[in-house]
Amino acid sequence: MEFPEHFNQLELLETHGHLIPRGASSLWTGSKDEEEEVEEEDGDHGEDWYLEKEETLKDKPKMLILWAAQNNRLATVHRLVTADPSLVHCCDEDGYTPLHRAAYSGHVDVASALIAAGSEVNPRTVDGWTPLHSACRWSRVTVASFLLQHGAALNAQTNGGLTPLHLAASDTTPFRTDSAHTLELLLSQRHLTPGLRSSSGETAREVSRRSGPHHALFEMVEDCVKVGPSSS
Repeated sequence: MEFPEHFNQLELLETHGHLIPRGASSLWTGSKDEEEEVEEEDGDHGEDWYLEKEETLKDKPKMLILWAAQNNRLATVHRLVTADPSLVHCCDEDGYTPLHRAAYSGHVDVASALIAAGSEVNPRTVDGWTPLHSACRWSRVTVASFLLQHGAALNAQTNGGLTPLHLAASDTTPFRTDSAHTLELLLSQRHLTPGLRSSSGETAREVSRRSGPHHALFEMVEDCVKVGPSSS
């Protein structure tokens, strides 16, 4: 799909964010039958409910591992990848892998199991999102840190030119501490390139100033750099 030159992907996130996978409220993009089988749940459920869900998907291992990764079913993920390690590379029609789903849902143990089983750290969706993009968009700071420790591409850009820093900077929730922690994590990375621009021409700092409550963090980092030891 091609977008106009001045298309702003961050504005789309703000207006249509409910359509983007985000943990328990993910939108399944398969057929109607698949939606009924794999509809993502809001609220808590007992173990019997999860077991029943798994039973409905037992003959569809690709769908099952995607669902299990998103719903923190660690034992199920272990069982599936032990039987067929190639399942870590499967994806839905939008290109979201089990690792993407674990990332945007905040399940670090599942992410660890997937990478241990051979999952790529930087698989791309059809829109160019990596798991780190997903983790940072939804302020999953623990998963983001884990992915960075395992080689996640810190400055990767989506098809719209967005970096994980752009996505972390776009969080508009004033008192959400995880969003600030995610920004702090990214800004503390020595190989960060904060000046990268999206396709709409904005840097992450400009995005944060326009739409986020944590733009002061960018200034703090710059101040630290200025007072730091000079290179010889």
